[in-house]
Amino acid sequence: MSRTDPLIEGAFWQRQNEVIERTFLEAEQLHHLKETLDSVYSNVPFYKSRFEKAGLIPGDIRSLGDLRRLPFTTSDDLRAAYPFGMLAVSKEDVVRLHTSSGTTGKPKAIFFSRQDIENSSDLIARCLVMTGTGRGDILQNMMTYGMFTGALVMHYGAEKVGALVIPAGPGNSDRQISFMQDFGVTAFHITPSYALYISSLMQERGIDPGKDLSLKRAYLGAEPYTEETRRKIEYIFGIDVYNCYGLTEMNGPGVAFECMHKNGMHLWEDHFLMEIINPDTGEVLEDGEKGELVLTSLRREAMPLIRYRTRDITRIMPDNCECGRTHRRISRILGRSDDMFIARGVNIFPQQIEQVLMGIKGVAQNYQIVLESFDDITVRAEISKDLFDGNIEHLLDLQTEIADKIRAEIIVKPKVELLEPGALPVSEGKAKRVIDNRTM
Repeated sequence: MSRTDPLIEGAFWQRQNEVIERTFLEAEQLHHLKETLDSVYSNVPFYKSRFEKAGLIPGDIRSLGDLRRLPFTTSDDLRAAYPFGMLAVSKEDVVRLHTSSGTTGKPKAIFFSRQDIENSSDLIARCLVMTGTGRGDILQNMMTYGMFTGALVMHYGAEKVGALVIPAGPGNSDRQISFMQDFGVTAFHITPSYALYISSLMQERGIDPGKDLSLKRAYLGAEPYTEETRRKIEYIFGIDVYNCYGLTEMNGPGVAFECMHKNGMHLWEDHFLMEIINPDTGEVLEDGEKGELVLTSLRREAMPLIRYRTRDITRIMPDNCECGRTHRRISRILGRSDDMFIARGVNIFPQQIEQVLMGIKGVAQNYQIVLESFDDITVRAEISKDLFDGNIEHLLDLQTEIADKIRAEIIVKPKVELLEPGALPVSEGKAKRVIDNRTM
């Protein structure tokens, strides 16, 4: 490979940018913030109106600290602006449309210019190189291709670093397993729930996921999951599993990513300004405090977003990473403010229950949380076949252990139902973990 190979040059440039001194990084952020504010004020009536209501013009923002003077943008704002109301460029300059879920009405339409696509690919390429994926790797992309960003953005980034990409999408699990075996797949991009399901199918077919495949690493995304689930997948497949974070509104995956130290996700601050706020009051919190992540895009052309409320709960990790990268890290996503439910006066995130279940020996891959009238919680958990077929006393002991450990975590004691493997429905996309049967 020659010294002028674009992959080497690109990787060198990205690495230099990842270790940029904070003073230079913050100067770069302010420069791009001012450009972004000028763009939205001039081209997006929504933002011009919001600025005027706040008594501001772009020139009033002279420092990064002034960002908090600007109003938030919410998912409701994007839905209200559907389809073209948030565009900052002409339609002729847009080359791709993605949407995010519209289960509560209209979806959110997110537009990409050609440069936006290039930037999103660069960020994923940066993430992949950081975790060891490159030329010679074979990446099986098992995310949904279509209106969501996850699969396509990962696909473009993986090709950029020279990996061979198998655009498998989700579903047809026997074929997925065959691809892994036949082509010597070394990495996959997948939802955590589907990874666990695929592993159970392999074991049923006499395939040892940790010994009979060429897998080295996995990239998980699209749904919340716990550290216990990550460790379980690492153990089953004998691989490194990396947390990644992204959202359609901010280019898709690759907003933040773990390095090989797996201690928080580096959020790429040359493309995004981040804040953590109190989700109830909007107050900006200090580094280290848990709250809602708010992001401002710095380099998006087609559809820049200012102080976008992600609803994702995390914290900024204030200490430096051993890897030497200067971009600050966020902790794994602890939950979503809109996923939280209240039972008997207690705020509960589904991940708290998953964390307990995945740490108990004998609990299998699938579970559901059912919310009933009077705030009763029923946890339905599949267990291993040998336990399910075992004696009743062992089952009762396991049932009690699960209930007690969940109560210790969330204060509320649930009912627990133990089920045989395969009893619960399986999702090959995002898993539906919470069934709310409560009536108003």
